[in-house]
Amino acid sequence: MHDKRAAAPDSTAVRVALWRAMHVQVDPLPHVLEDEIGLQLAAPDDGWRRRPDMEPHATSLFRASIVARARFIEDLVVEQAGRGVSQHVILGAGLDSFAQRRPEIASRLKVFEVDQPGPQAWKRQRLIELGFAIPEWLRLVPVDFEAGGSWWERLNTVGFDASQPAIAATLRQIAVLAQVVGGRLQWRRLLLCEPSLESAMRPARPGKYPDQPPRVLKVHLS
Repeated sequence: MHDKRAAAPDSTAVRVALWRAMHVQVDPLPHVLEDEIGLQLAAPDDGWRRRPDMEPHATSLFRASIVARARFIEDLVVEQAGRGVSQHVILGAGLDSFAQRRPEIASRLKVFEVDQPGPQAWKRQRLIELGFAIPEWLRLVPVDFEAGGSWWERLNTVGFDASQPAIAATLRQIAVLAQVVGGRLQWRRLLLCEPSLESAMRPARPGKYPDQPPRVLKVHLS
C-alpha cells in the first residue's frame, strides 16, 4: 500500500497542473501559458472542474500566480539559452511540461527534472502511455529528499556538467545561474520571482541586480 501511494503524483503538483489547464480553459486571451499537458498526465475524473479548489473565481489569483511564474522562468530559460547556457535544472519538477511543450528550446539544452522517486517513476510511465518520447537531452533524476538524498550529487551522476553554466528553478521559482569561478562552483541568484497583488512579475528587490531590469507579465483573470 505504501509503494502504491509513493508511485503517484504529489497532490500539490496535480493542483498546479490543473490550474495551468484552467488558465487555458476559463481565462480570457491572451493566455500567459498554454499548458494542458499536465492535465493529460494527471488524468483526473470528469468532474475535476467541480472540485472546491478549482472554482474559477475563488482561485483566480492563485492561478495567475502559477502561470505567471512559470512563464517568467521559461522566458528566462529561453533568454539564457540564447546566451549559451546549455543546462536547465528543475527542482521538484512535479508535472512540469516544459520539455514536451517547448521541444524547440528544450532540445538545445540538457534538461534535468529532479523529483521524488515514486512520483517521478509515475510521471515517466504516464509520458510513455501518452506517446511522449523521453529524449536523450531530458534526464529524469530521482532523489529521495526525505531520506536525505543529495540532488547535487545525483546530478553529477547523470550528465550534469559542473564546469558549464546552468539555470536552475525551484518550486518557489528562484532562478539561479551556476558557474565555475576559480575552479569552484558558485550559484548566483539571478532573479527572485514574487507575484504582486496585481499579478505582475518583477524582481523581489528591484535595484539589487542593476543589470537585470524589472520584467512584468500582465495576467488576465476570469
